[in-house]
Amino acid sequence: MSESTAASRPPATLLIAWRQLLRDWRAGELRLLMLAVALAVAALCAVAFLSDRLDQGLRRDAAQLLGGDAVVASDQPTPPALVELATSLKLTMVRSAAFPSMARADEAQGGDSRLVAVKAVSTGYPLRGRVALRDALPGQGPSPQPGEIWADPAVADGLGLKLGDTLLLGDSRLKLAALIDTEPDRGAGFMSFAPRVMLGEADLAATHLVQPASRITYRLALVPGPGAAPGAIKAFVSAAEKLIEAQQLRGLRLESLESGRPEMRQTLDRAARFLRLVAMLSALLAAVAVALAARDFAARHLDACAMLRVLGQPQRRIAWAYGLEFLLAGLAASLVGVLIGLALHQVFVQLLAGLVNVALPAPSVWPALLGLGLGLSLLLGFGLPPVLQLAAVPPLRVIRRDLGAPKASSLLVLGAGVAGLAAILVVLAGDLVLGSIAAAGFAGAVLLFAALAFAAVKLLRRIVPANISGARLPRWLLLATRQVAARPGFAVMQVSSLAVGLLALALLVLLRTDLIDSWRRATPAAAPDRFVINIQPDQADAFRQTLAEAGVTKFDWYPMIRGRLTTINGEAVQARHFEDRAQRLAEREFNLSHTGELPAHNELVAGRWGGAAPAPAGELGMSVEEGLAKTLGLKLGDQLAFDIAGQPVQGRITNLRKVDWSSMRVNFFVLFEAAALPDLPATQIAAFRLPAGAKLDRELARRFPNLTVIDVSAQLNQVQGVLDQVIQAVQFLFGFTLATGLVVLLAAVGSTREARTREFGLMRALGAPSSLLAQVQRAELLGVGALAGFLAGAVALVIAALLARFVFEFEWQIKPWVPLVSAGFGALLAWSAGWWSLRGVLQRPVVQTLREAQAE
Repeated sequence: MSESTAASRPPATLLIAWRQLLRDWRAGELRLLMLAVALAVAALCAVAFLSDRLDQGLRRDAAQLLGGDAVVASDQPTPPALVELATSLKLTMVRSAAFPSMARADEAQGGDSRLVAVKAVSTGYPLRGRVALRDALPGQGPSPQPGEIWADPAVADGLGLKLGDTLLLGDSRLKLAALIDTEPDRGAGFMSFAPRVMLGEADLAATHLVQPASRITYRLALVPGPGAAPGAIKAFVSAAEKLIEAQQLRGLRLESLESGRPEMRQTLDRAARFLRLVAMLSALLAAVAVALAARDFAARHLDACAMLRVLGQPQRRIAWAYGLEFLLAGLAASLVGVLIGLALHQVFVQLLAGLVNVALPAPSVWPALLGLGLGLSLLLGFGLPPVLQLAAVPPLRVIRRDLGAPKASSLLVLGAGVAGLAAILVVLAGDLVLGSIAAAGFAGAVLLFAALAFAAVKLLRRIVPANISGARLPRWLLLATRQVAARPGFAVMQVSSLAVGLLALALLVLLRTDLIDSWRRATPAAAPDRFVINIQPDQADAFRQTLAEAGVTKFDWYPMIRGRLTTINGEAVQARHFEDRAQRLAEREFNLSHTGELPAHNELVAGRWGGAAPAPAGELGMSVEEGLAKTLGLKLGDQLAFDIAGQPVQGRITNLRKVDWSSMRVNFFVLFEAAALPDLPATQIAAFRLPAGAKLDRELARRFPNLTVIDVSAQLNQVQGVLDQVIQAVQFLFGFTLATGLVVLLAAVGSTREARTREFGLMRALGAPSSLLAQVQRAELLGVGALAGFLAGAVALVIAALLARFVFEFEWQIKPWVPLVSAGFGALLAWSAGWWSLRGVLQRPVVQTLREAQAE
């Protein structure tokens, strides 16, 4: 008999848990708790599903995105030593060269021009993937044939061309033979805004577009050829790295399936970091909401558990019943959250359509497991500790209700929950700095809010008059302050909880606003909207005359010189000695210039123009942009040497300049302080604003076919379109975190519902009118909300500054008005949440309240 009873206990306990879950759900006692979990899981899964599919897609198509199994990218033709190395390893090679230029229609077809991204490819292109054509003349191969050119449909539409028509590129006339649908190794859509034109490598020289100062990206794509040994690609990459270091080859970048092309996802990565931050804050807010709701749940079930103890139920069964109930509630809420997140990520995919040019694979199962882990960690770690105490309620509570009140949570269970949540947040963040700042800032803020709230309550108790009848302040205000001061524990909990919710909302609003502003920084009204490069010295006078004939009177005009930094204070520059951005700057060629006067749109921040003393013989004075100086560790007086077309040029830093890169003016990292440098090869760059109605683009393309005219206004519109997509995704998920924050507010205010009901019932029994008590409640909520909002706004400024500086990498400006606005918003939200959570408190019958008070 005993064995049969023992065998029946687990089903009986599970059945009890199931019945309790249904009962508590119908009573509404678990809805707030489960809603918080579902929202947090939905936010996390939406980000995790999107990230998972992007990563799978990029890994799957890595070879096509690269154009080969390994690629040597450079700003000069690939060094012969690397070509010989690839040949010795029996690798198949394909060359390409890419640069912006202007494509034109024949005069008979209107003579329009358009900025295009030119790609010249050698025979055999592409090595991986294929160029998909939308339409083509008969007989087309895998790449353009001599005398022919392929183009994106946007080029043909913009110039009014059809297949078989002539397209002018530089000094060449090429037949439009195909319209490109997709191509491998182009990168993500936001990497190349100008539409593509593709021609054979043999036709490039005749265009005369490649000039000494032209900025061209050369790529050598490699795959194993016939007879290549296994591991030939890895052997090439390893040997090439050693060769580059030994011969100090500059301006080269090795790309492989392992290294990938991280710059392709720069815009999405920054948005993804913000989305991860949103999901993390949703999870942290949900932890607060779950803890508050579970504490309130436990407080309301004390009497029922005491009765179960009187009826003989053992503590173990009560603990198991409530533990299983919360487990079932967590599973249900987490599953709902996973399904919502799965649907949400599809919305993100649609919002980001066009930024990713690959068909994304189906999501894997790990984001769903991550969501389930988060939901269970939240409920079992933050919700279960106060509920487990129900099993320890003494039977005597049925008679003496002052016994068995909830105590501090079980440290063991709470620690396990915190550890589980922390592990999930680290996985979600994918960035140690982001995770550390968000988690540590959040934890520190909770402790700070509790300490400040306790200090504020203590101060309030001292300044509130002991005798209400003799005070001159309104009675409702005095009663409200006495209410807060009389319950310091409740006050600290409410202020801390409200402040945490408001902190997350304030932090997201601040970062969202500044992140979007950093993306969408407005262009000055009078800024140039045309940039012209590759102006040869013998074209300068004719070019300026053409601008004058079109009514352009003001324009930037600077020489542009291509040079590579070779030494700093006599020491050779080696990229491996730098990190991140400094390493890339040390590798690349600079656009240098010279001028006898400081540009009017630049500001000196150190030193002076011309230097403190004449430069030594053979050296030029140099003006360096302050950001470059900081990145490379340069200072006034440092000696720099550049290699300009094989000619060494030395100079000494005499001043540092502040450059506003958003001004859309011509700016340079380094300026030589000289009015003329006739011995250095240079082209001119011009920037101007096109007069309304002028047809200058067509005239410049006709008279100077080698020039590249960049219409910045059109390009910025395209950039803005991309950013609008990213911003929509950011704002979409932001709404879910806002909802989670509101759940925290409701839980924080609702956690004092029963205590308020008893207090107000007793006051009504003593003759206090309901209108006075309504004023007291309103004043208390507004005061607590204002204090919480002020604290949240102040802390949000600090955390947002850290995240902006170390995670999102944009300039941050402190906003001293934020705490005041946050205080007003907090007061309004607390009052609104209180009105919803505490409705009916003043309507409970006084007799019922007195009976409960007497029982206590």
